[in-house]
Amino acid sequence: MPATPDDPRTVCWTLPHELSIVGKARGMVNETLTAWALHSLADDVVLVAGELLANAITHGEPLVRLSLWAGADELCVRVTDHGPEQPRHLDLGVEAVHGRGLTIVEALADDSGVIPLPDRPGKTVWARWDIRARSARSAL
Repeated sequence: MPATPDDPRTVCWTLPHELSIVGKARGMVNETLTAWALHSLADDVVLVAGELLANAITHGEPLVRLSLWAGADELCVRVTDHGPEQPRHLDLGVEAVHGRGLTIVEALADDSGVIPLPDRPGKTVWARWDIRARSARSAL
């Protein structure tokens, strides 16, 4: 997981362990990215945050925390829950309607991973975007 920059913009929410919060959380992420003038990343980040949060609520245990931080070079989304299971990729057929969250995260983020919590059950699942590289690509 990338280190938090020295002078980041940060926000963190502790959220109810209810799937109904995912839509509201997506809106909060979008509002934050708008305030941080990161419009070009908003669609991908909002989708990834929603997927990570839905996974944490469905497969994890409370407390669930969603955080965003952005430095000059990168943006990171982190979702922490206290369930003992680690995220895993599922072998799905084309007709499956659930189970593609981690595949979506890997397709949209520049990097992602999982870090187990050190002293108790749980993990932080994170995704990172390289802001400068994406800005350079979009300028072409």
